[in-house]
Amino acid sequence: MREPRFWQHPRSGQVSLMPSLLAPIAYLWGAAGRIRRYFARPEQAAVPIICIGNLTAGGTGKTPIALTLADRLVKAGENVHFLTRGYGGSEHGPLQVDLTRDTAAHVGDEPLLLAALAPTWVSADRAEGAAAAARAGASVIIMDDGFQNPSLIKDFSLLVVDAQAGVGNGRLIPAGPMRERMSDALKRANAVMIVGRGHAADGLAARAGNSALPVFRGILRAKDAPDLDNVPVLAYSGIGRPEKFHATLRELHADLVGTENFPDHHMFTEADARKLLIKARDLQARLVTTEKDHVRLFGAGEGSARARLREASETVPIRVLIDNLPALDALIRDAIVLARRPARR
Repeated sequence: MREPRFWQHPRSGQVSLMPSLLAPIAYLWGAAGRIRRYFARPEQAAVPIICIGNLTAGGTGKTPIALTLADRLVKAGENVHFLTRGYGGSEHGPLQVDLTRDTAAHVGDEPLLLAALAPTWVSADRAEGAAAAARAGASVIIMDDGFQNPSLIKDFSLLVVDAQAGVGNGRLIPAGPMRERMSDALKRANAVMIVGRGHAADGLAARAGNSALPVFRGILRAKDAPDLDNVPVLAYSGIGRPEKFHATLRELHADLVGTENFPDHHMFTEADARKLLIKARDLQARLVTTEKDHVRLFGAGEGSARARLREASETVPIRVLIDNLPALDALIRDAIVLARRPARR
């Protein structure tokens, strides 16, 4: 789904009636979420749960943050497992992702990225997934998303917000991008991470600070990217905010001669692949995409347009540089230690 324009913060002179028209549905959405959390009986997992969550719909950089924090914990001696819903895949789980067998159509795209670093579980029932990971030897579980899911007790929740988009028009889905009220989310969060450059999230950061929540900032950066300096590039992606990907390519001094944007988690068809291959040929450009998009092409039949697109495409791996990372490490370590105390179990 592409984010509706009226979800954005209204600019001077711009007025849309859609948020007001959708307000009754948004109210019901918010009420349903609060009722669900009120009556939920969250389970305590056998190992500490670290949750990297969103306040809004759309891409904020959760997965790069999850990968960065997991890498830090692995280096500290933890046996980290990831737990995710597997959005876009058909598997309900609990299932441990197998990179030699599973495709994005089966488990979703993000689990394939996570599984390249650490064991990854896809489970619609997060409590069952956490139990399966613990039985398999996990010492810490990192949830990629799931902040609004009340089935598990989180020992540390990091709320991730995009600096450029912020909370949009501040309204709940479908009138705006908010998954829940800001006040409710901040009560359950242990820290906030503002990702990228911009000031749209400054108000949220101020409210978090007033609630004594630590606020961290991070910048998405390309890692081990191909040399694209002055290279004609046709960029394609199916992510929440493709403009962030385009900005990264410009930072690499790529000559962005064309872009093709698809809905988030889009499963590329043969027609899509042929169109991109032909356009790249006509523009005499190199095809460049994100890691998340590239893994959706795995499993394409030999000789198919999708397989040829996969082979022709280069990827730009993205990681996050976090200001004051040692302080965030310390908060997470303290949460893990507290979760392991016998009184908590």
